[in-house]
Parts: sequence; C-alpha cells; structure tokens
Amino acid sequence: MTKHLVLLPGLDGTGQLFAGFLAALPDTLTATAVAYPASKFLSYVELRPIVSAAVPRAEPFVLLAESFSTPLALEYAASNPPNLAAVIISTGFVFKPIGGWSQLAKAIARPWFFRLRAPPCILEYFLVGRDAPPALIQKLRQVLRLVSPEVLSGRVCEALNCDARNALARTTVPLMYVQAAQDRVLAESCVTEMKRIKPDILFAQVDGPHLLLQREPQKVANIISTFVQEMGR
Repeated sequence: MTKHLVLLPGLDGTGQLFAGFLAALPDTLTATAVAYPASKFLSYVELRPIVSAAVPRAEPFVLLAESFSTPLALEYAASNPPNLAAVIISTGFVFKPIGGWSQLAKAIARPWFFRLRAPPCILEYFLVGRDAPPALIQKLRQVLRLVSPEVLSGRVCEALNCDARNALARTTVPLMYVQAAQDRVLAESCVTEMKRIKPDILFAQVDGPHLLLQREPQKVANIISTFVQEMGR
C-alpha cells in the first residue's frame, strides 16, 4: 500500500493550515507538507522544482493538492515522474476557477487588498463556512500575515490565468477530486470541466466550505485513507 502523501498547499503556500488534517490521518499514512516562499512570488512553472525536491525518491507517493496547487500538481503529474501513484485534488480547478468573475477579481486582487483585515463574516462566507471555530479564523489570519501581499496577489492572478486542461488530459495515474458541497469560491464549471476531460476521475463530496481540509479534516482524512488503501489492493 502507498503510505506517503505529499501535500501541496492552497493560496497561503505555507503548509501550516494542514495541521488539523495531518493530525487526523491514520498512523498507516505519513505525510509531507510542502511550503512555498512567502516573500517572493513564483509562477507555477517556477514552483515545479520545489515539488520535485519534496517527493520521495525510493517509494510510491500520492500528491494531495489543495485549491491553488491543483494546476501545479497536474502539470507535475503529466510529466510522468517516477513513483507517483495518484493525485488527489481538494476543491481545485484547471481553468477559470471563478468563471465570469475573473476580470473583476484581477482588478481587486492587488497587494493593497491583501493588506486589509477581512471581517470574520467574509472569511466565513467564502472560506471557512458558517459557525467556523474562532481558533480557525484566527489561525487563517495569522498564516496570511506571514505571506507578502505581493505574493498573494501574484498567486491569485496566476490561478485566474491558468489553463491546466491539457495537463489533466495527459495525467495517467488515478485521480480523485474531493469537492466541498458549500464551496462559494469556485465556479460549478470547475467540476464539470474536470468530468468532461477525465470521465473516470473519482469524486467524493463533503458537506463543507472551500477550506475543506481545515474545516472537515477527519471526514477528508477518512476518504483519502480509504482511497489510498484501495489503491494498494
């Protein structure tokens, strides 16, 4: 059975928001959380060597990509790296993540925007869901403050401009998509486009917000561990 997960983070890029999810994983799985530079913006292409350096060299592994990292994971997977056993996507996208709102988002997502303190209601509505634990909102704020506003702005634009549809089509390892039923960030077309390109992709839906690994770590950990176990049979 494949026992190693390599986690690629969401927009924050720190890997610190994986703490709850890592704690929820069974002892049969080990995991490595990758971190991206917090003070220098790197494109998806420039982030590839960081992923390559983080994966195991001598054992099979599964890539788990959260949101922003989905195009990066698929471009990496499409290169057929040795020992890659599968790719799991959590609330991810390959093209036009927010649909027709892209131009407006590009106009707003400037560095000044990320210097603002978003009120809890905004974080709850778009990211962590209603009745989110105050500790989670506090942790999210702390983590985002670790990252340069210029970096966050660059990552948003990189995600809005991405087109990883060809990479998805060329990916030959098993694929799983964990969908947040209450996702208020991604357009519905993100899922339908993936199904169109890869009809055999395995889907699992969890009742939760966009930051699904943070809000429902145990539910997602159970789904992923079952998927990894069944791959080893």
